[in-house]
Amino acid sequence: MPNDNNRPTRQDQWAIIVHYQGNSIGYFDKKSGGAVDSDDTKYYPGDMADPISLGGRRTTDNVTLQRIYDGDLDHTRVFAGGKTLIQALMDGAGKSAVTVTQRPKDRDGNGYGQRITWNGILKRVLPPETDSESSSAAMLEIEIAPIGTPTMT
Repeated sequence: MPNDNNRPTRQDQWAIIVHYQGNSIGYFDKKSGGAVDSDDTKYYPGDMADPISLGGRRTTDNVTLQRIYDGDLDHTRVFAGGKTLIQALMDGAGKSAVTVTQRPKDRDGNGYGQRITWNGILKRVLPPETDSESSSAAMLEIEIAPIGTPTMT
């Protein structure tokens, strides 16, 4: 019998919320990346002794997000400065602030615990891929270059 004090979590039990230039642009369906990594600096002492790890600088991988492209939200509705969201995103690549927040949810869809937050700069925007022979969902993809490491709030 499972222990209800443990919270085994599936990949679909997360809320991913994105803010672009301080405004919410909604929930995203898929997130990859954002790993915190570090350099591995080793020192090799003499006398054939085992190497010593000196640690190293931390880095955070880029975060890639996807969600279904919404013709009204993304392509028609005015977002900021008289631009549609897709135009604002494309214009902001390489310079605009983005915040990505990831929060776990329980089996009933209720959020719990702290959120993981990445702050960074919009690096890349990919409008939906197209294929006249496919009926797959048209996805909007954005990539964020994090500044620093994620925080827990």
